[in-house]
Amino acid sequence: MKVLIAYYSTYGHVHQMAEAIAEGVRDVDGAEAILRRVPETLPQGVLEQMGALEAQKAFAHVPVCTVEELAEADAVILGTPTRFGNMCGQMRQFLDATGQLWASGALIGKVGSVFTSTATQHGGQEATLLSTHISLLHHGFVIVGLPYAFQGQMRIDEVTGGSPYGASTIAGGQGERLPSENELAGARFQGKHVAQIAAKLKG
Repeated sequence: MKVLIAYYSTYGHVHQMAEAIAEGVRDVDGAEAILRRVPETLPQGVLEQMGALEAQKAFAHVPVCTVEELAEADAVILGTPTRFGNMCGQMRQFLDATGQLWASGALIGKVGSVFTSTATQHGGQEATLLSTHISLLHHGFVIVGLPYAFQGQMRIDEVTGGSPYGASTIAGGQGERLPSENELAGARFQGKHVAQIAAKLKG
């Protein structure tokens, strides 16, 4: 059973969450976690000005995702940073290229899930997760979030991401905050939860 984790990461926060998601997927017998980056759309010069080129070297080894890989997977977990309360442009462009899959119904009945990162605590995490669900629903995905069985999202002793809609992390205004152990635990829980449900549907 294949679980595709397709993500875009600018400075590495979403990448770290994706790796934790993959760990959770691998906890399920017979589940294979496939990590993929969605194609970059920004010129190298712009990425350099943003200070992102150096950070992206850490995950440059992750293969770039193709649209066809969505159809080959049993479950798809998308990871995107937030851009003004919505998915990033790179993820939008990638999903906009899936018209043929939509026309053929290739993704109907697959499990779909989303995780995200924002600069600030209330920077649009839930809006991004929910608005990304819309694209998945149009494709016929069965949406899976992060249930309250993950008790880490009930915490009030620290600032933390995580909602019933999916795992999330807070990066800080300059990207200086890395995902906390609680946020990574939420990502691992989500990966395992998605894989378990996908296994039941496949079975």
